[in-house]
Amino acid sequence: MKQSLYILIALLTFSYSCKEKKTTTTTSTIEVITPQEMQQISQMDGVQLVDVRTPEEYSEGYIEGFQNIDFFSNTFSQDIEKLDKSKPVIVYCKSGNRSAKSAKKMQEAGFYKIYDLEGGITKWKLEGFEVKTN
Repeated sequence: MKQSLYILIALLTFSYSCKEKKTTTTTSTIEVITPQEMQQISQMDGVQLVDVRTPEEYSEGYIEGFQNIDFFSNTFSQDIEKLDKSKPVIVYCKSGNRSAKSAKKMQEAGFYKIYDLEGGITKWKLEGFEVKTN
């Protein structure tokens, strides 16, 4: 009887501790945004702006204010670690594929709020927003 009571207490304690761990997981979010929403969000204080295309693509045209961190670079993971995880970040690429993958990597790295431009710079241009060239 005593041994059964100890086992029951141990199981309840273990069960409770597992539930606690589940509630303390990361609260980071990824939100896919339209070009119009990005234009507004990019003006917020502290937001970090990241273009994850290749340097060649970036040189062909970019959205003003965005820094280039190449998703295909061997140092991509180290490069995003230089950003402030406690501040929101907006990412974009050519069409939305790489930025979605980048957003996921950022989420796994502990960034709390990530915005991903829907359709990338292609949709940005189609909607009539400005693109800078060197």
